[in-house]
Amino acid sequence: MIFTTKMKFLSLTIIMNSLSVLVIADELAEMQKNPDNWVMPAGNYNNQRYSKLDQININNIQKLNLAWSFSTGVLRGHEGNALVIDDTMYVHTPFPNLVFALDLNNDGAIKWQYQPMQSYDETVPVMCCDTVNRGLAYGDGKIFLNQADTTIVALDINTGQRIWSDKRDDPKRGATSTGAAFVMKDKVLVGISGSEFGVRGYVQAYSLEGHKLWRAYSTGPDKDMLVDPAKTLSMLKPVGQDSSLKSWQGEQWKIGGGATWGWFSYDPDLNMFYYGSANPSTWNPIQRPGDNKWSMSLFGRDLDSGMARWIYQMTPHDEWDYDGVNEMILADQKIQGKMHKTAVHFDRNGFAYTMDRLSGELLVTQQFDPSVNWASSINMTSGYPQRVAKYSPDNNGEDEITAGICPAALGSKNQQPAAYSPRTGLYYVPTNHLCMDSEPFEVEYTSGQPYVGATLNMYPAPGGTHLGNFIAWDARIGKIAWSNSERFSVWSGALATASDLVFYGTLEGYLKAVDAKTGRELWRFKTASGIIGNVNTYKHADKQYITILSGVGGWAGIGMVMPSLENDSDGDGAVGAYRALSSWTNLGGVLSVFSLSD
Repeated sequence: MIFTTKMKFLSLTIIMNSLSVLVIADELAEMQKNPDNWVMPAGNYNNQRYSKLDQININNIQKLNLAWSFSTGVLRGHEGNALVIDDTMYVHTPFPNLVFALDLNNDGAIKWQYQPMQSYDETVPVMCCDTVNRGLAYGDGKIFLNQADTTIVALDINTGQRIWSDKRDDPKRGATSTGAAFVMKDKVLVGISGSEFGVRGYVQAYSLEGHKLWRAYSTGPDKDMLVDPAKTLSMLKPVGQDSSLKSWQGEQWKIGGGATWGWFSYDPDLNMFYYGSANPSTWNPIQRPGDNKWSMSLFGRDLDSGMARWIYQMTPHDEWDYDGVNEMILADQKIQGKMHKTAVHFDRNGFAYTMDRLSGELLVTQQFDPSVNWASSINMTSGYPQRVAKYSPDNNGEDEITAGICPAALGSKNQQPAAYSPRTGLYYVPTNHLCMDSEPFEVEYTSGQPYVGATLNMYPAPGGTHLGNFIAWDARIGKIAWSNSERFSVWSGALATASDLVFYGTLEGYLKAVDAKTGRELWRFKTASGIIGNVNTYKHADKQYITILSGVGGWAGIGMVMPSLENDSDGDGAVGAYRALSSWTNLGGVLSVFSLSD
């Protein structure tokens, strides 16, 4: 009788837990359908950064004006964007990673503020390319913050009180966090930064209650990577046993990089999530022979188990620091007469990849910046790039300058996310237009010390002085539909709306609106500081708003946030490339909110 009672209780507990998971899953699925809110870093699971709101349109865009603004009080680079959930906006900052809850019913008054306790001396000196943070996440009544010191924190959405936290790694060895946390169904996913310190990349999954569920590494043994040699595919073929180990010399994989500091997307129907891994360590390719799998790779994984369904390595044996962490945008499109569930990725290496997100099949790949020269094309059978020997530091040797490599290390596109409009079928992509000289040198690994091994100088690509473009891309055929040149790199994330407007920001500080079909500029506003944040939109009290985080910094603005960097090669070459930026803008973290004037 006692056994029967216990079994009944156990069964009831299992049922209640299952219902709880379903409620959470349904909550997120329903919340992202409401265009009045912005509940995830990219707005929704598919990373399209598209809004169905259309109150602000081509006919009235000239009436768009600043409604209100908010100073964050932090001067470093502000990446990411705010969340909006019902009547509250949640704003984050770079280190020290402050979080503000602003009351939209009370002129943006501060409802609560959270200030993490983390060590400046332990964390900031090992943060590559500024102290940025790419945003917050929501789930199950909690706001999730991925702190710089690798602590994931769950805050009560109403009070800002910490519910749970976990410090998963150690900044003393160079491990930090710059990417946002991502809530998908009933799990929280976080990555790691630190490839430039020899940190071995991984993705960590938690339950919404803070329990560690699984960890999937980018390099190493199959069991560590959550790879099935017989079932995990690459170019539609099983990867085979020890696919990563066989591509590294000795135990270099243990300090092999492949960090995961970028964006994640999720397909609930397939229960698969998607992301990319960063560069291998060190930047000196001569010190790490082999393909260095699975750095520089795109992954499609099962959300519940973490097991890799497919992997595709874009830049085997990377020689140029072409991190593969940029977002994958999910859409259903017809490719060569057949409908596909696609995942589209604009890589730092200058190639755009249209993948089948179920199988990992490579469908289309083309250069999205005409200056790209390190490779002439991608072999559609093997997936391997056709390298050009002239632009190969590995080919030219250590302590030798390889000149004129395009793109530069910061890529034809960095982490700033593109947008997709289902109305036009086009992707709207912020891009860079730079080349570089690279000189690799021998470097020894020491835990917690930079493990770079190359000196870079960056400059405008041939044929002009502009450092960036904002383009519309047709991923079905791999072709630019239109392109707008910009004085500096476009380091802002884009937003597409149902009114056929596309918004993006510039490093000088302009927020711009353009026609989605033609690229014609329709409106601009100069914000308080250069923009490296992402545009988003929401609706409150029947009025649509556009928001942007200003605050110059990031890799492009590293010379401004760290004035001690004076040489052109400082900041891994960014100081020289963006030296003129200080003539156009200044430091300052500000949230700007726009609406139509009455």
